[in-house]
Amino acid sequence: MTILSQDIIDAFNQKLPGSVAHRKMLPENRNLTIPPSDKIRVKNSSVLLLLFPENNELVACLIKRPKHMRHHAGQIALPGGKIEENETALETAFRETSEEIGIQTENIKILGKLSELYVDVSRFLIHPFIGWLDAKPKFEINKNEVDKIVLFPLFNYKNNFDQVELETKTGKLNVPCIKFEGEIIWGATAMILSEFYDVLAQHEAIHQ
Repeated sequence: MTILSQDIIDAFNQKLPGSVAHRKMLPENRNLTIPPSDKIRVKNSSVLLLLFPENNELVACLIKRPKHMRHHAGQIALPGGKIEENETALETAFRETSEEIGIQTENIKILGKLSELYVDVSRFLIHPFIGWLDAKPKFEINKNEVDKIVLFPLFNYKNNFDQVELETKTGKLNVPCIKFEGEIIWGATAMILSEFYDVLAQHEAIHQ
């Protein structure tokens, strides 16, 4: 499937499905709503869904978090992190992407933004952006923050969702997921991908 950066810009120039898309990949016993008691403890963060075209496929640059990380250790994630004081969400996404995988801001074109997503287990409110590279980049991995790069072919796995039982900090959970090359993509990353898929599908349906 051939898709251009302008196709994504056009697709995201509409109302986003938000929680409707997120709930498709929401683990059991998890909540997308910020409880009143948690509002003062919410930590804002941002991530970058970084894309590039390769062989008529759209590839997303995902990362695997090291096992020593405080939050979401060993999970498949998007480059990103906590928004620092006097920093915008986009500046954070750029900074973290540079620090974690060595992609510099000037090489990334921002195509749009996805819906905010609250992760109740870690109290992060995630602000996801969509970035574009014209070709596969040369990665420089920060091993303290990234175990490995996972280059995920988006359309090969479109709507190819699975279910798995995982041991988590809150106990065993049955979670909707995407299985790819021995890895399990679930939680916030899977919910962000779910919305990305839904927005493109809606745009495609309107313009057929």
